[in-house]
Parts: sequence; C-alpha cells; structure tokens
Amino acid sequence: MFSRRDFMVLAATTAALTGAKGRLSRVAAQQAISQDDLLRFDPLGQVTLLHFTDLHAQLKPIYFREPSINLGVGEVEGLPPHITGADFLKAYGLVPGSRDAYLLSDQDFAALAQDYGRVGGLDRMATLVKAIRAERPDNTLLLDGGDTWQGSYTSLLEDGSDMVRTMNALGVDAMTAHWEFTYGADRVEELIGELDFPFLAGNVVDTDWEEPVFSSTEYFDRGGVKVAVIGQAFPYTPVANPRYKIPAWSFGIRENAVAEHVEAARDEGAELVVLLSHNGFDVDRKLAGRVPGIDVVLTGHTHDALPRVEQVGKTLLVASGSHGKFLSRLDLDVKGGTLADFRYQLIPVVSDAITPDPEMAAVIDEIRAPHEQTLRTVLGRTESLLYRRGNFNGTFDDLICQALLTERDAEIALSPGFRWGASLLPGQDITVEDVYNMTAITYPNAYRIEMSGQMLKDVLEDVADNLFNPDPYYQQGGDMVRVGGLAYSIAVNKPIGERISDMTLLKDGSAIDAGRNYVVSGWASVNEGTQGPPIYDVVSDHIRKQQSIVVPKNQSIRVLA
Repeated sequence: MFSRRDFMVLAATTAALTGAKGRLSRVAAQQAISQDDLLRFDPLGQVTLLHFTDLHAQLKPIYFREPSINLGVGEVEGLPPHITGADFLKAYGLVPGSRDAYLLSDQDFAALAQDYGRVGGLDRMATLVKAIRAERPDNTLLLDGGDTWQGSYTSLLEDGSDMVRTMNALGVDAMTAHWEFTYGADRVEELIGELDFPFLAGNVVDTDWEEPVFSSTEYFDRGGVKVAVIGQAFPYTPVANPRYKIPAWSFGIRENAVAEHVEAARDEGAELVVLLSHNGFDVDRKLAGRVPGIDVVLTGHTHDALPRVEQVGKTLLVASGSHGKFLSRLDLDVKGGTLADFRYQLIPVVSDAITPDPEMAAVIDEIRAPHEQTLRTVLGRTESLLYRRGNFNGTFDDLICQALLTERDAEIALSPGFRWGASLLPGQDITVEDVYNMTAITYPNAYRIEMSGQMLKDVLEDVADNLFNPDPYYQQGGDMVRVGGLAYSIAVNKPIGERISDMTLLKDGSAIDAGRNYVVSGWASVNEGTQGPPIYDVVSDHIRKQQSIVVPKNQSIRVLA
C-alpha cells in the first residue's frame, strides 16, 4: 500500500532530482517538509546551544536570496563561506532544485521560492525554540549574535523597543551587538535596561580610561556543565557606522582581551567556553587559531549560512545565516572539563511548514497593528527579482542607485554595501515595508555633493581594501559600495591603490577624470550633520513614479583575474 509517508519520501526525492524544469507544485513541495522533520535530531551530551544572528528586526516571514558571489582572498580563497552557487551545492552534496539548494544558494531562486515559500518569522522561530527547550529543558542556551534591533519600519519608529519585547518573549539567554549601537549610546543603555538577559560586549571600553563599558562574560549551568559565554561586539562599529552616535566608546578586536576573558573563565571553573561573536567569519577563523581555550565560536555579521561546522584546531565555528532564516542547534558532550563530541544541525525556518507560536504571534501583531496600513501600502510592482546580497551589486541596490540618480539629479550614485534586506520575487508588489527593510537606519539622509574623480577612486579603493584585505583583521565584513552611473574594473588580489581601474561615466562613456568634479548622490554618510531627504522617501517616490520596476542586468563592474 502506498502510504502518505511513502508519498512524502517520493515527493522529496522528486523535488531533489527534477530541479527547475520539472519542479513539484508548491503544495507537493511543502508536503515533503514538516515541522517534525525540521526538528528531528538525535540529542547528544549535556549542552544544547541554539543560535541565531543578524535578524535585522524581521518579525514576519520573508524571501531571502543568498549571494551569487562571495569572494575570499589570501589564505581563505575558495574556503567556506567563500563558495557560492553551483560550487556551494557541490561542496556540500546538495542536489539542485532541492529544499536545501533553495535555502542555501542563489540557484534558480525565484522559481524555487514559488515552491518552497517564505522563510523566517519570529513566531515560527519561537515554535522551534520552545520545542527544543521542551525536549532539553535543563540543557538549552539560546544566544543572539546581534544585529537584532535594526532593519525594519517598526524598529526604526520605536528605536529598537519592539525587538527588545520580542527577544524577551523568545527567552534569549544572552546577546552581543553591532547595529544596535546606531541608536546612540543613551538609547542603547535604555534598551539594555529593558532586557531580561545580559548584553555582552567584552571588547568595548570607554575612551577616557579604557574601562569596560559592558560585561564580557556570563556563566550558565546547563546539564551540570558550567558554561561561559563571552560576548564580542562588532570591532569596527565606529568606522562602519557614525562615531558621533557613540563618542565615548572604543571598539576593536582586542585579541589579548579575548584571551584574558577565556583564561578568566577557565579560572572560574568553566568547562565549556563559547564566544558569542559579531566579528565576521574570517576574523573569527583567524581569532580561533590564535586564542587557545575557546570551544565554540558562534559567529555573525557576515550573514554566512553553513550547513556544517567549520573547525580550527579544537574550536568549532558555527555560521547561522541571517534574517531569521535559520536556527542553529549544536549539541555538546563535555567530559572531564573537555569538549569530547558534538552534533550539529542548521535548522531552516521554512515558514509554511511550521505552526506559528500563538504567544509570539500576539506580541508581533500588537507591535505591528498601529502601522499595518502604512506597512502594506503598495508603491509599485517589480518585474525583476530584487535582492541585495553579492560582493559588487544587488538588484535592489541598483534600484536605490537609480532612484538617487533620478530623484537627486546626480551623475553618479553611491549606496553602501549593506548585507541586510529581504528579497522580492518578480511579480510582487513593492510596499512601504519592503523599502524600509532595505533602508531603515538612523542616519538616512540622501546627500548631493560634488566629488572629484580622484576622490571617487579613493572611496572605491578604501572600501575594496576593507573587503579584500588579505589579513582578516583588517576586513570590515560588508560588500563593495554599490554604484550607479559609473563603471569600473576591480582586481581583488592587488594591494590598496591598485585594485580599481577603467572608471567610466556611463551617461557619455567618458573616462573618469581625476581632476574633474562630478555630482554625486548617496546615503548613510557617517558624517554628522549630513543634509538631504531620507533615503526611504527618495526610493518610495521613485517607485511611485515608475510603478513597474525593471532592473536590467548590471554589467558595469568587471572583476579581473
């Protein structure tokens, strides 16, 4: 007899094998996924670490496309997470067209999204967390890697308080931070006061006496094991974001301080040491090789999602993706104060397969209710796949640049290489919420200034070095500044000052003249007092005027061998 179970197995197999040309229907694809399947796990040891990071204030299910290009340089060239697309699928043994291929790569994304649906949603995440806690009530730690309070309309309007409410409801045990600091020092301290759990950032000190601003370490007993969680905030916050928001706080990797925190934790009897980090993957990989005694690094900032743990010596590195798309589960067996064994699962938060948690759903509804009409306001419609991730451009960034060129009457547009923001499928309406998901920051002014050709090259060179410096400790983890009205070539493996060439003004094909001034519009300037309309208004106005959005393939950036 052909049972429902047999059908589900056959459906899953067919989905894996047929790929784009013979995909299952959405109903069949989702019948092949169940909440029980997502939670199925053989427990191990005494401690279960649950980790998410880079949520960027996404309360509701979204689409999110992984990058098509994520280059590594130097010693990490070709290593995870610097493999994408078909190469990623091959490296991890994932079949094109399968659920995991959809979740972990850009391949056939728009078509597979129609089958497998949205991802994330904090009420779905809550369901998974509660189920695992019920199974392991005295063993589980839920850790938030930061970039949680920023990235949506409601988080911007409420200065992060909506996210504090939801994280308290989720039952987070500890967090670290990055974009949280863009609300300013006073607001950060207010919100920390509302948390039901510790805010850990051992690498932040005051600028006067270099005294710690925040706690570095919190201790937990899980399954009879003493666990130390050490927090590491994004080290380059005052460079990547406005210094004037946090003038009295100093950041940095502070490798020696990390080593001291680890040693102190061991002296306090910690049998398991966890670094809850927002350094970025390559920084954490280097740090893990230089600081002994760290058992696990829960890494964040660079939004990488890896289905297997990476190991550096005895240290495990876990990369849990972003935007609530995944929840990592790492079970640890500790014997005699030493990590003896582990078992890992990157759990995809497939929205349609998970029953929303009613308590979290009620919190989310309460937060959004006063703004729902605004959030759902339709500005236009996209005929193109809109996304952000990618080293050099994303189609939504191209749309932002086009808006800056048109609405601000500029020759050249610059848009920062942020990695946050949900994707939109061809044929979707573009709402106010969608625009804010890409632009919701506390320094949104769209400037219009003159810049010399030499300054433009210097800007591109500087950002390229932040991304492609062969020493991870000098990388800031974002992507290249996006450009509109400008073409250039880039050689990522050359030294600073020599990476950018062949700069061309697209409107007339002329070479960029180092001595000539160009009218440039951009946004997210870290300079205090920047003037101009907020970028979300600029982009919204542009979409309203265009109504139908088509973003042509970007061929203005040439990556040289």
